[in-house]
Amino acid sequence: MSVFLHGTVREIEQITTRMRRIRITGPGLRDLAWRPGMHTRLRVGDPRSPRAWLHGLLRTYSIWDYSPAGRLDLCILDHPSAGPGAQWSRRVRVGDPAAFTPPEGRLVLRDDARYHLFVGDETAAVAFGAMLRALPPSAIVHGAISVESAGDRLPLEHADRLTWRCRPADLVDVVRSLELPHAPGVAYLAGEARTCQAVRAHLVRERGWPRRAVIVKPFWTPGRRGMD
Repeated sequence: MSVFLHGTVREIEQITTRMRRIRITGPGLRDLAWRPGMHTRLRVGDPRSPRAWLHGLLRTYSIWDYSPAGRLDLCILDHPSAGPGAQWSRRVRVGDPAAFTPPEGRLVLRDDARYHLFVGDETAAVAFGAMLRALPPSAIVHGAISVESAGDRLPLEHADRLTWRCRPADLVDVVRSLELPHAPGVAYLAGEARTCQAVRAHLVRERGWPRRAVIVKPFWTPGRRGMD
């Protein structure tokens, strides 16, 4: 059984057209072992409800920001076919309790990278935001991010090095068009599973990157609730 952390919702902000930033605070959130890019599993259903068990009590979300003083920010994407997580983000109010698992995950910055390549969609941009803020100004950054519309663009550091495209642009073609250094860096691929696989295949087969230089974290795929 997972150990839950407990806090209180303190702020709710519409950070993009379809994304809400939800700030959770509490003394039990102090000094967590968090690294930028990690995620948590948020309890979005009532454990006393059979319907909640049927549709899933937990949803996985990247952590947008964290303070050891006991403050954690999530960004939750809303959409017309809203599942339990998006529905929770619609009904939650300041002062409501929140429960979630400790931060975890392998989508974190590699210290040995010559440069960093970020590729994904709006769901990946939340993790990328935390990772980009952690990089020094001197870091070499490249990136390609696809979104439904321009209103879905999150405010990210190193923005001048990121290429944004609205769908139906093919993210593999966008990455193929990037002028990357000849030597491989480290790539962080996240978002829709099949797109992640296609971008990894491009980097490995067409650009000659070693597989160990490509970190893949599929967040979702059509027809499935999650990839964890």
